[in-house]
Amino acid sequence: MAKTRAQLNRALRQDEMRKKIEASGYESHVHDVIRNLLDPGQEFSAVEVQRMNSAATLSLKMMAKFIPDLKSTEVTGEGGEALTINVQSFKDA
Repeated sequence: MAKTRAQLNRALRQDEMRKKIEASGYESHVHDVIRNLLDPGQEFSAVEVQRMNSAATLSLKMMAKFIPDLKSTEVTGEGGEALTINVQSFKDA
């Protein structure tokens, strides 16, 4: 199925936003926090753990604000119009 111009533009904007987010360091920050928390050689106070958790959560929320989850998909009709579903009864068939 060929993509419409709107779908192509949306994909282009999402790719550009992914590149900007990768350059901003949100993703690497979350990985650093996870790496620190999983390191058995480091000990953290409850306050430090809470701060790292909050910082990682905020970074993830900022990423999710600009890039929707790939598992969520918008379903539209042909050309981007509203989707029409025709229900037919097959009880007599």
